[in-house]
Amino acid sequence: MLLTITTTHRPATDLGFLLHKHPGRVQSFPQSSGTAHVFYPQADEVRCTAALLLEVDPIALVRGRREGDTGFPLGRYVNDRPYVASSLLAVALQSVFGTAAAGVCKLRPELAATPLPLEIGVPALPGDVDLVGRLFTPLGWSVEATAPPLDPDVPDWGAAPVVSVRLSGTLRLADALRQLYVLLPVLDGGQHYWVDEAEVDKLVRAGSGWLTDHPERDFITRRYLAGQRDLTRDARERLDGAHRVAAGAPSVVGADLSYPHVPKGADDAGMTSRPAEADSVAAKGRLREQRHAAVLDAVRAARPRVVGDLGCGSGALVADLAALPGVERVVATDVSAGALAAAARRLHLDDDAVTDRLDRFDADGVDRPGHGDPPPGREHRIRLFQSALTYRDPRLTGLDVAVLMEVVEHVDLDRLPALERAVFADAAPSTVVVTTPNVEYNVHYPALVAGGRRHPDHRFEWTRAEFTAWSDRVAAVHGYTVTRRPVGPVDELVGAPTQLAVFTREVSR
Repeated sequence: MLLTITTTHRPATDLGFLLHKHPGRVQSFPQSSGTAHVFYPQADEVRCTAALLLEVDPIALVRGRREGDTGFPLGRYVNDRPYVASSLLAVALQSVFGTAAAGVCKLRPELAATPLPLEIGVPALPGDVDLVGRLFTPLGWSVEATAPPLDPDVPDWGAAPVVSVRLSGTLRLADALRQLYVLLPVLDGGQHYWVDEAEVDKLVRAGSGWLTDHPERDFITRRYLAGQRDLTRDARERLDGAHRVAAGAPSVVGADLSYPHVPKGADDAGMTSRPAEADSVAAKGRLREQRHAAVLDAVRAARPRVVGDLGCGSGALVADLAALPGVERVVATDVSAGALAAAARRLHLDDDAVTDRLDRFDADGVDRPGHGDPPPGREHRIRLFQSALTYRDPRLTGLDVAVLMEVVEHVDLDRLPALERAVFADAAPSTVVVTTPNVEYNVHYPALVAGGRRHPDHRFEWTRAEFTAWSDRVAAVHGYTVTRRPVGPVDELVGAPTQLAVFTREVSR
């Protein structure tokens, strides 16, 4: 699939600033469907063209699908999906140019807000010439669309079921990208992924400023939402202004529009520009601080003597855990030796603190005889050692409370059962506190690219329903009860940015 964006604005190479892609490089970006490449066939002061080439892996497209998903046995493998623009290209467009679609350009902010002469080229679009005109002309585009012959050597076969399109107009680049994000799957006749309530939010955000008054609004809405009546009705009402996505939500396209995961201590946008809702979060306390407070409240309620911060990172939570009333010892572990060294510096421990604390433990996880009780100072009640949570570690036995704050999403899904066994079955603390991002809330992060996650090391991010199903299953299997609560500002439609679960063991083990 190919899409080109051209401008004749002077200097035309400013297009590279707007797209956040350097004209002198070829860049590649992995997608769930294959790989997206960005390059510039032409880049000079007079004319600049950026090309987005989506190289689709046809095998990846059919993994996990049922045999009956297509009309003939080989239809899953022999089709036009790798070549004809569709929702696959729309998701790649948002993934690669998400910051531009949000209208963000730190180096050229005035240019991002300025209508520019643009040309959009798509050599193979599904649909027909008439439909392309009906969709793009009302938006101010001049449309050139032609239907190539199915086979130039066999004229009797007629035209191919695709059109080659060139759009010309003067628009803000962000508006053009948002229009393409919506209209590519509309022309294709559907999304390549499951359509649910989250798609309404994406449509309303991406359609802000242009879809409400479009003469084909109802058709666009119905096609984008795969013909689902309830979703279509909800979208129409919200486009009419009867509802808002959320109080204070930005009017530009959101971050994770495709819905396909910030290290501890980092800003919760995890991206190069601040989220549009960051100021509202700051008014109530930064999300990181709210998350820490919620975890500390959950630990305090359990009245523990020994607490484990499992996956402690650089130790941002450790000192606060050690300061809780009644806590006699904090065990802090991480798989990264570098993170543990940073934690030792943060906690003002000796340079050899990590090894020192390791040496104080027997293989069964208890203090070695002869050491006596540790001194009363906070730093002497903290144990730092390296441990991987996907393996049984006897040094983790005897914990009253284990905290996994923003940890599980850093584990590959196929390794998550190993973490469950190591923590809930082998270590078996009386209480386990888990927090993880809510992927539904990612629409509030304009700088986050579509299909991306809040941090590049996140292996997944769960919806609220997925987190509920996981925590209910783990509790049932390992003999715990579980309660959940939101952390951070709650959006009535997509929930809070962080989800927290408290597991309490029902019986002694």
